[in-house]
Amino acid sequence: MTVFEILFSADFLRVILRVTTPILFATLAGAVSSKSGIFNIALEGIMLLAALIGVIFSAMFSSAWLGLLVAVLFGGLVGLFLGFLVLNFKTNDILAGIAINLMAAGGTIFLLFLVSGDRGVSSSIDSIVLPNINIPIIQDIPFLGRVLSGHNVLTYFVFISVFIMHMFMYKTPLGLKIRAVGENPDAAESVGINVHKIQYIALGLSGVLSGFGGAFLSMGYLSYFTTNMTAGRGFIGLAANAMGRSTPIGGMLVALLFGTADAMANVFQTGIDIPYELIQMLPYITVIVGLSAFSYRNMKKKQRTIEK
Repeated sequence: MTVFEILFSADFLRVILRVTTPILFATLAGAVSSKSGIFNIALEGIMLLAALIGVIFSAMFSSAWLGLLVAVLFGGLVGLFLGFLVLNFKTNDILAGIAINLMAAGGTIFLLFLVSGDRGVSSSIDSIVLPNINIPIIQDIPFLGRVLSGHNVLTYFVFISVFIMHMFMYKTPLGLKIRAVGENPDAAESVGINVHKIQYIALGLSGVLSGFGGAFLSMGYLSYFTTNMTAGRGFIGLAANAMGRSTPIGGMLVALLFGTADAMANVFQTGIDIPYELIQMLPYITVIVGLSAFSYRNMKKKQRTIEK
């Protein structure tokens, strides 16, 4: 197949949706936390911890759904822990997030060894994966059925979550409070809003969304946990959130762009006369180029504003 045929094939479009799923969960998690005025750089670590917790508890309970529930709740708890560090101990949110990421990177390896004796891969844990869903009628449509039907349940859930989060952030009183706190905490407090309470809620929700992303990686994208399996997806989600201006729909569009680059890296590993290492760099090169263009555009906009 030629490059053109690969890029416009049903299988390639299907891969885009699959690899975008964890990035989009991280993007939504970053959006809700940044709207509250706290930058949650710990998304990478939360996703990694949730990926391992989901595997362990799905095996313990012999239920993928209970494993998912525990992973998501644990993600929410880590989000609240970040809030405790930032809001109660007045820790810098970037430094607190880095600390959680470092703790997760080493802590997951240690916890995996304690639980199973495995080193790096949860090969001895009989974890259970979340189901795939075939969409009636659509699954029988040529090409379209191949692209849209048969994905993991969390892939459908994340795209539904985009519109849920949009309605939540812009159409509900709590969403309005989160945005008000993020834009001007003093003004929000002056009208009786408990700023710390709202930020705790936002960080807890951010952790829950990250937990979904981590659980997908080990219970949908793969069927096991492996060391550092997030592979920077939490940071890519932060980049997508920034470029999408912390809006769910804008973030989704940018996440799809990064997901396309990730899918290209997966598909072009064979059959293309390009060094393997360069192909593997494609998602991260796309992020760097995208953020550079985004920053340049913002700089030019500020210059025009100053000149006026």
